[in-house]
Amino acid sequence: MKSNITKHTFSEREPLFPNPENLFCELTIHEYLNVMQKAKETVVAFLEENNKPFSGITPETLRKQFENIDLNDAPKNYADVFEEVRTLYTQHAVAFHHPKYVAHLNCPVVIPAVAAEMLISSINSSLDTWDQSTGGTLMEQKLIEWTCNEIGYGKNSDGIFTSGGSQSNLMGMLLARDHYSIKHFNHHIKKNGLPENAHRFRIFASEAAHFSIQKSASILGLGEQAVVKVKTDHSFKMNSILLEDAIQKEIENGNIPIAVVATAGTTDFGNIDPLTNISTIAKKYKMWFHVDAAYGCALLLTEKYRHLINGIEDADSVTVDYHKSFFQPVSSSGFLVKDRNYFTLITHYADYLNPKDHNENEIPNQVNKSIQTTRRFDALKLWFTLRIIGKKGLGSYIERIIKTAREAAFLLENDPHFEILNRSDISALVFRYSADPFRTFDLNGINTYIRAQLYRQGNALVAGTKLNGQFYLKFTILNPLTTIEDIQTILNTIKHYGNEYIDIN
Repeated sequence: MKSNITKHTFSEREPLFPNPENLFCELTIHEYLNVMQKAKETVVAFLEENNKPFSGITPETLRKQFENIDLNDAPKNYADVFEEVRTLYTQHAVAFHHPKYVAHLNCPVVIPAVAAEMLISSINSSLDTWDQSTGGTLMEQKLIEWTCNEIGYGKNSDGIFTSGGSQSNLMGMLLARDHYSIKHFNHHIKKNGLPENAHRFRIFASEAAHFSIQKSASILGLGEQAVVKVKTDHSFKMNSILLEDAIQKEIENGNIPIAVVATAGTTDFGNIDPLTNISTIAKKYKMWFHVDAAYGCALLLTEKYRHLINGIEDADSVTVDYHKSFFQPVSSSGFLVKDRNYFTLITHYADYLNPKDHNENEIPNQVNKSIQTTRRFDALKLWFTLRIIGKKGLGSYIERIIKTAREAAFLLENDPHFEILNRSDISALVFRYSADPFRTFDLNGINTYIRAQLYRQGNALVAGTKLNGQFYLKFTILNPLTTIEDIQTILNTIKHYGNEYIDIN
C-alpha cells in the first residue's frame, strides 16, 4: 500500500518546536552542507595558519578569554561561533601534524580516517547491539579478525574496539583477575565479588610500564600494592631474570601471582620487553600474560621490524592503539584475546538490549565483549584507512619513523652537547642537554628551562620525563614527514636555550 504521508519542508508545515532546522535529517540537507563547508574552511585555516606546532599562549592568558563568556547568552549564528572557536581553540591547538612536534605519543592522522569521522559523527551508529549498527558490527568484527591474524592468533580469538590503551589494559587486568579466581578457586567474582584472598593477588610489570596498570589494579579493588614493579635492564626493558625472582619472592611471602604485563613499546623509551622469555615464565607459574602494545602495535604493519614483537602471539590478551601508530584520529583502540570464551567473564544480558536468545539465533552483539555500552563506530576509520592506504602503505610510514629515530639517536650520540639514555626499538629517545664539561650547573634546571622555552615559543615541542629524580627531554617521533633536518633544527634550538640559561646563570 502506498503511504499517504507527504514530506514537507519546514516552511510548509507548522513548526512543532523552536529551531527544528538544527536537527540532522533529510529536511536539513542544505543547512548541513553549508555548515560542513564552514567546518572544512576552519580546518583548512588551522593547517594554513599554524606554521609552528604551538602558539605559545600561556594558561593564564587563554583563561582570561573565557572569563566573560556566558553559555546562557542568546544563541549565536554559525559565523560568530566559528570565529569564537578559532579564537579560543583552533589558533592555539597543538598541531600534531607539524614535523617539529616530537613530544608525546600523538600521531598525525590520515585523510581516509578523517573522511570516516564525518560519517561516524553524522550517522551516529552505536556499536553495542546489532539492531543499532548492523553492517557496522560486521565491519568491526572483520577488523578485529584482521588484527588478531596480524598478531598471530588462531581462529578462536576475538576482540573489541575500545576508547584507548588505558581501557584495554583495564580489560586485560579484569579478565586476568576473574579468570584466575574461577580457574584456581572456583570463585566467580562477577557474581560473588572479590574472594577473601584477593588482597594477596599480584600483577607483575616493569618499572617502565604504563601507569594504567596500577590504575587498573586500583579500580579492580586490588589496590596499587598489587602491582609489583620489576627492574629493567640497561636498555630499559623488563629483566626476565628479576621477574622470576620477584614472582618467587611474592610466593614466599604468601602472595598469589595472577598476571604479568609485558610492554611492547614503553612510553618513555619505545623499547620492547623480552616477550618470549616473559611468556615462558607466565606459563610456568600459570599466570595470565598480557601485552601492552599500545605503542608497538605498529610493528605489525611492517615486515622489516615485525620480528621485534615476536612472542606477542603467546599473550592471553593484547592492547593495541590504532590512534597512536596507525595514524587514526582519537579514539581508535582495540583489546584482543586469544580465546573468545574469556569474554564470558564480563558478559551481562539485558532483555531490552542483548537477550540470551540472540546468541541462539546468532545475532552478533558487541556489547557482550565490552565494558562500555554505547560505543562510537571508530572501526570505520581503520576500515577506510586499510582499504585506501593498505597495510603496506601504513608500514612504510612506520619504517620511515624508525629510520628517522635511529638517525636522531646517532646525532645525539655524536654531539658533545647532549647525553642520550637509550637506543629505541621504535621512536622514543630520552636525552638531556649537558654542554659545558668545565662548569658545574644544575642539569635539572637547565633542561627544565629549555623545555619551558620551547613551549613558550612554540616553534618545536618536545616532551619531558624523570629518571631517578633527574629531568630529561624526550623525542617521540611519530610523523613520517619529520626529517633528520627537522631534528637537527630542534637540537640547535635546544642548544640556543641551553646557552641562554648558562648566560643568565
